[in-house]
Amino acid sequence: MYTTSQPDPVRLEIFKNLYQFIAEQMGIVLQNTAASVNIKERLDFSCAIFDYSGLLVANAPHIPVHLGSMSESVRSLINEKNDTLKPGNVYLSNNPYNGGTHLPDVTTITPVFDEDKKQVIFYVASRGHQADIGGITPGSMPPHSTTVEEEGIIFDNFLLVEEGNFREPAVREHLSNHIYPARNPNQNIADFKAQIAANERGVIELRKMVSQYKLDTVQAYMKFVQSNAEESVRKAIHLLKDGSFVYAMDNGAIIQVKVTISQESRSARIDFTGTSEQLNSNFNAPKAVTQAAVLYVFRTLVDDNIPLNSGCLNPLEIIIPSGCMLNPIYPAAVVAGNVETSQTIVDALYGALGVMAASQGTMNNFTFGNEQYQYYETICGGSGAGIDFDGTDGVHSHMTNSRLTDPEVLETRYPVLLESFSLRPDSGGKGKHSGGNGVVRRIRFLEPMTANILSGHRVVPPFGLNGGEAGIVGRNWIQRQNGIEENLDSTATVEMKPGDVFVIETPGGGGFGKVS
Repeated sequence: MYTTSQPDPVRLEIFKNLYQFIAEQMGIVLQNTAASVNIKERLDFSCAIFDYSGLLVANAPHIPVHLGSMSESVRSLINEKNDTLKPGNVYLSNNPYNGGTHLPDVTTITPVFDEDKKQVIFYVASRGHQADIGGITPGSMPPHSTTVEEEGIIFDNFLLVEEGNFREPAVREHLSNHIYPARNPNQNIADFKAQIAANERGVIELRKMVSQYKLDTVQAYMKFVQSNAEESVRKAIHLLKDGSFVYAMDNGAIIQVKVTISQESRSARIDFTGTSEQLNSNFNAPKAVTQAAVLYVFRTLVDDNIPLNSGCLNPLEIIIPSGCMLNPIYPAAVVAGNVETSQTIVDALYGALGVMAASQGTMNNFTFGNEQYQYYETICGGSGAGIDFDGTDGVHSHMTNSRLTDPEVLETRYPVLLESFSLRPDSGGKGKHSGGNGVVRRIRFLEPMTANILSGHRVVPPFGLNGGEAGIVGRNWIQRQNGIEENLDSTATVEMKPGDVFVIETPGGGGFGKVS
């Protein structure tokens, strides 16, 4: 007789893959129906399913910084709106102080009700990076913001769809009623509708699953899948040793982490005490982002094929002092915390554990635009070497996992020319195992636009480990049409004129071990 008190190994594998498959189906719908280059071409989005308490069950292999933090957004909705949730409602959230990452990452959350439409049995959510959500610069990634208001418009558990009716007038009002309003509300709304459609696919597939296997079995296996992930992380922790690391950023801020392993309980304590206080820049990482970085690192240490979910967090005690740059207090600016500081956290943790040299440690966030066009991309670089492997050339590493827009699409949709895109030789750190090389990307502008670079490791090189050499720092500069070269800092906003070329040279990864 089959029971749901203990998981059947075959069924566990089936359900594990089913949950992940549903999230992947949501992603396909979102990609196919989105309007922006950001979501449709660069795939800067994530989809996931959650249990009735808002804990992550499974995700598609999308963007790690989204996936480890989305659960906080879902739980925020439950805490605030639980009594008013109705079938057919969809909510919108990007509040960095309520589970969000940074304002361009906007999450749609749909409660899934049972057959009687009485109680919520799951949640599905999709998070997409909007090409523009307002703020002081086109593309909503301002290099020099000092408050979150300057970065765009906050949606905090906003009712997007009410009992099946899309609230377009209310959305448009919210996008425009701001000191720095959204520049392209039509595109925002098109992408929000794509996210609603993606969630609806998740709802349909989950209902099919419940119809086939019955609710108690489906919910029991959600718990089993989470418990299986927890056990896999505990096994990985058992092989680790205590360690600590201090890592400086280009702006002088320090990330300090101490990892203490308990062999007895097979658990880890990750303590960020000693990290710099909240910054006056936008490199503050919301607590949900810091948690996502920790979750990502420990998931990568697991050899088993498990979905990233809340079970992975159970063996981890994470200490992040309130008011430090990894747990800032409103209204701190946070746009770079999600994309840059998250990468530094990951590398610091790998350094503390002694398993891997630093990767390029930046997403090289490049935005440009005006009132008509807004574009955002992250640019690949070198990954770090490890105990038994070399780094990789020209890849997106760690907390980012997006594509770069195809040159044909970039040049068709925007008045720019991709002049060249090539590897950057000898930029990876040498070692017994060498770090990967960065890239060089040159974009020529054909119309006047504002361009912004938000990057790191232009001053501090990505570290090597165990005698391996550091990677080469990146460089940002402009070649004006008249031949004059202008060097830029790690973060910069510049006015581009027709014929000007923006050049981004990304860092290499660190090497591991001495060259014998």
